[in-house]
Amino acid sequence: MHRRHYGRGLALTALLLATATTGVPATADSPSPAQTRLHATIDTVLADPRLDGAQAGVVVVDTSTGQTLYDRNGDRRLVPASNTKLLTSTAALALLGPGHRFTTDVRSTGSRRAGLVAGDLYLRGGGDPTMLAADYDALAAQVAADGVRVVTGNLVADDTRYDDSRLGPDWTWDDESYYYAAQVSALTVAPDTDYDAGTVIVHAAPGGAVGDRPAVTMTPPNGYLRIDNRARTVAGGGTDLTIERRHGTNTIVVTGQIAAGDDPVDEWMTVWEPTGYAADVFRAALRRHGVRVLGSTVLGRATPAEATPVARHDSMTLAELMTPFLKLSNNGHAEVLTKEIGRIISGAGSWSTGLAAISEYVADAGMDTGTLRQRDGSGLSRRNLIPPAEFVDLLAAVRTEPWFPTWYAALPVAGNAERFVGGTLRSRMRGTVAADNVHAKTGSLTGASSLSGYATDADGHVLAFSIVLNSYLASSVKGLEDQIAIALASYSERSGTTARVAPAAVPDAPRVPEGLECSWVKPIAC
Repeated sequence: MHRRHYGRGLALTALLLATATTGVPATADSPSPAQTRLHATIDTVLADPRLDGAQAGVVVVDTSTGQTLYDRNGDRRLVPASNTKLLTSTAALALLGPGHRFTTDVRSTGSRRAGLVAGDLYLRGGGDPTMLAADYDALAAQVAADGVRVVTGNLVADDTRYDDSRLGPDWTWDDESYYYAAQVSALTVAPDTDYDAGTVIVHAAPGGAVGDRPAVTMTPPNGYLRIDNRARTVAGGGTDLTIERRHGTNTIVVTGQIAAGDDPVDEWMTVWEPTGYAADVFRAALRRHGVRVLGSTVLGRATPAEATPVARHDSMTLAELMTPFLKLSNNGHAEVLTKEIGRIISGAGSWSTGLAAISEYVADAGMDTGTLRQRDGSGLSRRNLIPPAEFVDLLAAVRTEPWFPTWYAALPVAGNAERFVGGTLRSRMRGTVAADNVHAKTGSLTGASSLSGYATDADGHVLAFSIVLNSYLASSVKGLEDQIAIALASYSERSGTTARVAPAAVPDAPRVPEGLECSWVKPIAC
């Protein structure tokens, strides 16, 4: 599908506006002195040896004029990593609405008399990725308050709002146990208020004496996962623990050593089949509130239309969810939203239906979807291919959407140390003109890095930009992205000192393992 291009389709208007507002008739053939300096600066950054043999695409557009200020390989299809979330998040706000909520409810079948339900109890998932153990406890309290004491039938966990494909297309097997690749279900549990749905936090602390096994616990406590603790507490030599979940099981294996006196180690692990995890947590909550279910736990059966409502929990709004989703680059949120879009638009909650609807929206918003491929909602798939120019077209176009202020505020903010403001940019560009200025989405996979968003230049113009770097061998190229963003924040048509050719030094950010977003590595205060 081919649509208009915001940045490139307004060349004549851009020229006239640029002349009227700056007095400098800048064109691709006749750039202004400021543009010449900007080009020299970005070219110098992209000549860094870390990009030798790599691919780099960079596009910058002045959204107030539509003028393209810089374009290198803007039409080249590159792996965007988590910049893919720009498509998913904007489509979600447009198609679901900022006020959209996910509902998790409890219903019963059969007759009721004197606290006894002669039938089944259904826990029906609505896709909510923010459901905590406390929320399941509150649902159980509602069930008890409704007078239910005994259920003669089964506890049925209804996850049928979405299909049963749990892992995204093309995700790599070695990511599977780590929380940024959590399985997607319409019924799930998050262990924390980052809302890492489908995961459990494993805590390992030194044992009481040298030679003892570490003390291993889980948040939330549950009977669904099993710990195989093979590690030892040692007197010296430091802590070197490995915590992994065995493929196809809910057995978490702890190996290695933890030094006596060392701090506990926390690891976020994915759960195999989150529907069962949610049912386990809810069943335990029912017991605590004095509700006994005599039958078994049954997974994946739809709630009958005639079932009687018993309890209900509504999530935060989609507008509120945008903050943890985008600030922390939460993959699970992206995939749930993709399936929810499919469910709402076509009646089927799957990746294929959701991606089709996202494609229709971003095409209408200005992206040429004939030049790109989106395979998942989060960007974890390496088969996603999106040209930087298409990101800029989307970024420029959505500024007119009524929900844009909410979305813009949810993007990470450079150099702002507050975790739910700076997000994945909170340790980057500190002490520069880009700090508290640049709002942008980060992206990281091994050998793929991206930064796309907005910088307000020294003249007060909002610049939309996209930087996508692929196929490099260096451990990180984030500093190069930062140098470009700083140059954009200092850009001015009025000043003769804009964007020095020798890029400014950028403060080092905390080291993050290659290919991971900083917020995906929980102990790192990035």
